Amino acid sequence: MTSAIAFEDFAKVDLRIGTIIEVKDFPKARHPAYQLKIDFGDLGIKKSSAQITRQYTKDDLLNRQIVAVVNFPSKQIANFKSECLVLGAVKAKDVVLLRPEVNVKNGTTVS
Repeated sequence: MTSAIAFEDFAKVDLRIGTIIEVKDFPKARHPAYQLKIDFGDLGIKKSSAQITRQYTKDDLLNRQIVAVVNFPSKQIANFKSECLVLGAVKAKDVVLLRPEVNVKNGTTVS
């Protein structure tokens, strides 16, 4: 069972829709990963590292809309600065990305 949080704490998390516009291999990552560039519309383009190589090819990811947390501080991962956290559900050690059912404008808030 998880512990409850106040709604005010959840409201601080900025969840947005973005479109993956570039996918590169990330050979310096400790675990197999991709480097992603994601277009968040008016928020600009942000980079993220994602350990999703078992579930997705680079072609699967290109132009795919995703859900991400965009207001975490940047995190240095090897020689790469990750600027947002792409969200997914864990299915037997694989991550299945969360995404909108239909395409929406990049930068749209998730609530």
